[in-house]
Amino acid sequence: MTSSRSAKIAALPLYSHIRESLRGRILDGTYKAHDQLPSESELTQSFRASRITVRQALSDLQKEGLIFKIHGKGTFVSKPKAFQELGRLQGFAEAMHAHGYETYNRLISLRHLRPEKTVAARLGVSARATVTELKRVRFLNREPISFDVSYLARDVGERLAKEDLATRDVFHILENDFGQTLGIAELRIEATTADEPLGGLLGIKDGAPILRIERLTRTQDGRPLDFEYLYYRGDAFQYRLRVERGPLGDEPA
Repeated sequence: MTSSRSAKIAALPLYSHIRESLRGRILDGTYKAHDQLPSESELTQSFRASRITVRQALSDLQKEGLIFKIHGKGTFVSKPKAFQELGRLQGFAEAMHAHGYETYNRLISLRHLRPEKTVAARLGVSARATVTELKRVRFLNREPISFDVSYLARDVGERLAKEDLATRDVFHILENDFGQTLGIAELRIEATTADEPLGGLLGIKDGAPILRIERLTRTQDGRPLDFEYLYYRGDAFQYRLRVERGPLGDEPA
C-alpha cells in the first residue's frame, strides 16, 4: 500500500478505516479468494475498535460482494467477479485483456441456416435468407465464463469459418480483417437461470443464476452486422455502467 493511500485511510472514521484497510488487503491479494479473514475478536484487538464498529466495516464489504459469511465458521473472501464496462463497445477478449485476464474460446459449432423470426428481424434479413450461426464457450483464466450464440450474414460467416476463432474476438476480425467499422450496439440484459445443457457447458448447476444478454451490433453507418445471445455465469461476471444526472428540468407545477 502506498504512503499516500495509507495517509488517506488513516484520516477516515474508524469503521471506514477498517473497511478500507481490509478492502486493500483483499484487492492486492494479501487475502486471496476463499481465505478466512481474522475473527471479529481479532479485528477488534488489531484495530482497537469496538465489535459494533468492526461489524459495520464487515457489513459494507459484504454488501460490495468482497466477503461472505458462513454461520458458525467465520468470514471468507469472495471470488472476485470479472467485469466489463458498458460505456464503450468492446469485444470480450479486448475488455478482459485490459484487466490482465487470459481468454480463449471453444468452438461448439458453425453452421448456415434459415434464421428464426427474431434473428431475421434484428439482422434485417428475410426469413428465407441464410445466415451463419456461431456457438462458442468463452473461457476466462481457463474457466468457462459464457456461452455465446452469434448470427451474421452468410457471406461474413463463411469468411469467419476460415479464421482463428479460438484465440481471436469476432469484433477484432470484423474490423481488422474484414474492414467493417463497428458503430454502436443495442443491448437487452435480464437475469435468468441455467438449464441442464447450459449448466453443463459452463460448469454450473441446473438453476444457477445467469445473465442473459441480447446484443445487436451495427456498423458505423447503422447497418446490422452481428446479433448475439450471450449467457454469462452470474457468479463470475458482471457488467458495470456509470451514469450521470443531467440538468433538472422545471419542477412540475
